[in-house]
Amino acid sequence: MKSKLELIESALYSYLPGLDLREKKLIESMKYSLEAGGKRVRPMLVLDFCALCGGDIHAALPFACAVEMVHTYSLIHDDLPCMDDDDLRRGKPSNHKVFGEDTALLAGDALQTLAFETLSSDSAAALAGDRACRLAANALAKYAGCTGMVGGQVIDLMSEHTQAPVEVLRELVYKKTACLIMAACELGCIAAGANEAQRKAASLYGESVGLAFQIQDDILDCTSTDEELGKPVGSDEENQKSTFVSLLGVEKCRALVDELTNQALQSLDAFDGNTGDLKQFALALAKRKN
Repeated sequence: MKSKLELIESALYSYLPGLDLREKKLIESMKYSLEAGGKRVRPMLVLDFCALCGGDIHAALPFACAVEMVHTYSLIHDDLPCMDDDDLRRGKPSNHKVFGEDTALLAGDALQTLAFETLSSDSAAALAGDRACRLAANALAKYAGCTGMVGGQVIDLMSEHTQAPVEVLRELVYKKTACLIMAACELGCIAAGANEAQRKAASLYGESVGLAFQIQDDILDCTSTDEELGKPVGSDEENQKSTFVSLLGVEKCRALVDELTNQALQSLDAFDGNTGDLKQFALALAKRKN
């Protein structure tokens, strides 16, 4: 795991422009959020599924970095005053608290476009092949776009100050959180040239752990502390958002996390390789404290 993380970190920063530019502040803002101490969940999933399908993880690195760039841009925008208005992210001041709202907004925009520049680059095509790059760009755009992550963010905003039913909340979480995790799992398969059945199984794994991840996040938002979580707790209640916890209660949510985790584990039966790391990952996400 350490060697994979080192590969991701090195590759991720290699795609950033240098600082010897008039727009240096923008690059510093992008770098600030990229290096803010995240778990690199999504790029690790890209590499893990690539390896599971018999591929070379080095060929999947541009895909892994692209997913992390999209994820990071979404966090920058999510913290903005017009969205969740959070001052902390991973225990550090949010991007807009350091660089201002205008630069933070543009840093998110720039990371999103850099993701697709990375996927379509000559170096990515040389590693993974032209067809894989096209498939990866299409999958990431679909999962991150208006009927995926961004659509989920809109449903989230629409659900403030309302008592959204469970079915709306599940769609919200599926789109806002699970879709990008599903993209990561599928991109790993695409990099390895996996078949359609493997892509579907990877997508189901991503959907299951993504939903479990967000439900666990809802649990932590009302049971943890700012220090433990690295961001303000109670923001969901403050913004009067419907959450799984507000609708079902903590204990039912914990049971649902366990059910989804078991579904993720069962989806891995479609693969012949060693699924031990991915099983441990799903179990660890379900029990995480931050």
